[in-house]
Amino acid sequence: MIYLNTLHEGDTITETYFCKDKTVAQSKAGKTYYSLKLQDKTGVIDAKVWDLTNAIEHFEPKDFIRITGQVTSFNNALQLNVKQARRAAEGTYEVSDYMPVSPYNIEDMYAELLQLIDTINEPHLKALLEEFFVKDTAFIKEFKKTSAAKFMHHAFIGGLLQHTLSVAKISDFIAGHYALINRDLLITAAICHDIGKVNELSEFPENDYTDVGNLMGHIVMGAMMVRSKAAHVEGMPITLLNELIHCVLAHHGKLEFGSPEKPKIIEAQALSFADDMDAKLQAFTEAIEGDTTGEVWLPYNKMFESYIRKTD
Repeated sequence: MIYLNTLHEGDTITETYFCKDKTVAQSKAGKTYYSLKLQDKTGVIDAKVWDLTNAIEHFEPKDFIRITGQVTSFNNALQLNVKQARRAAEGTYEVSDYMPVSPYNIEDMYAELLQLIDTINEPHLKALLEEFFVKDTAFIKEFKKTSAAKFMHHAFIGGLLQHTLSVAKISDFIAGHYALINRDLLITAAICHDIGKVNELSEFPENDYTDVGNLMGHIVMGAMMVRSKAAHVEGMPITLLNELIHCVLAHHGKLEFGSPEKPKIIEAQALSFADDMDAKLQAFTEAIEGDTTGEVWLPYNKMFESYIRKTD
């Protein structure tokens, strides 16, 4: 298997990749070509089929395709110039080679998350977390394999779990540093903040927004899920529940970032910082680790609206 992260400009390769996306486009001269995104477990690469000859057989997005092509460079990023392409025959590839997955062991991460839940002292919040993460086997199965995003960060199997655990651990540090913060509320909010993504994003290989995900979004769905589970927690204080739901609703920090509410309690503000920190530092990490140019300066990054540089 020739993984995408091992490619170098000038390489000529014949290999099977997952066709994540296929767009039929036209050049300025009016010539039809295909613009592709090809994927394996190490990343995604842009590919172009400039010449639609008999060597390019019919294939669709979400197909595994056998290609022959040359590795080129465009705007300081590697690209594949595809000369031959066809659907790969079933049995000639291992699906696990093509789906990105967390570098950390999923069961180990989940065990660590359960240990963190066990440190919650407020009985209603702990019971609420256990409704999700101990008792609801269907939810647990989806939570372990869902990504945290379509593209921007943690866009791999186990990504939601990895991101949630990281945000919860950052939140734990923040709670220990600022005495005014209710640790139990902040940790519970951190663990629950993205649970709506189990319904917002489809499974791999698609990893795309579902119909309900497009209609409602993970923030609103997550708040609804928390309120629904809270109905099973006897004696749940309504004010505490409302504070928790507010944290979920406000965790993107600003209305223009998709939050229905701005943070209005200190725990919600802390959660928005922890979430943003983990998302952006993970995105920065993925940009550096996914770089194939070998250069110190990386191509322009849309998320950071800047070129980014590796440190020594």
